Amino acid sequence: MIDLRSDTVTKPTAEMRKAAYEAEVGDDVYQEDPTVKELERTAAEMLGKEAAMFVTSGTQGNQIAVLTHTRSGNEIIVEQDSHIFNYEGAAISAFAGVQPRTIKGNRGAMNPAEVEAAIQGEDVHNPETGMICIENTHNRAGGAVVPLENMEAIYQVATANQIPVHLDGARLFNAAVAIGRPVKDIAQYTDTVQFCLSKGLGAPVGSIIAGSEEFINQARKWRKRLGGGLRQVGVIAAPGLVALRTMVDRLAIDHENAKFLAEGLGNISGMNVVNQIDTNIVLVNVSERGLTSNQYAALLKDHGVLVSTFGPRLVRFTTHYDVNRESIEDALRIVSKI
Repeated sequence: MIDLRSDTVTKPTAEMRKAAYEAEVGDDVYQEDPTVKELERTAAEMLGKEAAMFVTSGTQGNQIAVLTHTRSGNEIIVEQDSHIFNYEGAAISAFAGVQPRTIKGNRGAMNPAEVEAAIQGEDVHNPETGMICIENTHNRAGGAVVPLENMEAIYQVATANQIPVHLDGARLFNAAVAIGRPVKDIAQYTDTVQFCLSKGLGAPVGSIIAGSEEFINQARKWRKRLGGGLRQVGVIAAPGLVALRTMVDRLAIDHENAKFLAEGLGNISGMNVVNQIDTNIVLVNVSERGLTSNQYAALLKDHGVLVSTFGPRLVRFTTHYDVNRESIEDALRIVSKI
């Protein structure tokens, strides 16, 4: 099978497996695991933040941010197609007791003026705005990179209103590689940031959340409450270190493969690529094939290609470490054939 469903399907490299096997470990709930501590220091330095914390997943990292920044009854401002709103099981409401105020973005980027207009203060009728969330890259916008000037403008609005900004940077390193800037240049316009080790970076599990030392100290209690306090976690933190040290620059290969794939798909009748290819995601409208996205995905699977569905008409192709150019060419031949 040529698996283009997601970059989450990547398998750990041989170097990651070796690092896991040889990892020095300790009890991380007591903050005694040296490998986790090294991973957290490394991540914080890369992001330009005071401190960082290893979490089990991007969703857990986002929820810890909401729980730490807000209080029950608050409202958080999010882009209407954001992951935290669409794909996290309504956790912001179930756990933190906050409600979302959604803003329709342009390729995932919210208009700063609309963000400012959406902020609510102390009125007995309204929930106070407790947090603003930006997603970069933006998944449902096809891996779009939110421009730095947009992030800066939103951060200035938030700072003026004393509201924290959280970055759902699940694919943050894809954004950084795409614009040729270090990740700290993106993270500077946020108070806290979460990124995944387990997507394009290829580690088998885990994410990082970072911010001020005060924030991370509070976040550790929320991680514990959510069941995220782990013990000899160095065996899964070690592959994360390998990912940060060896897998960042090669993301450019995934981006080039996505552009190659998009160009090839665009030359096939009835395959309408609907997004600008910034990073590693290609969205295709298949309605002209006379099939729903579920039907088309099933047809592709029967011929050896796996894709994700994005609503009734869209399918998503995602390039990653385990799919090389030859596999992309094979996938294009299959799509053309059927």
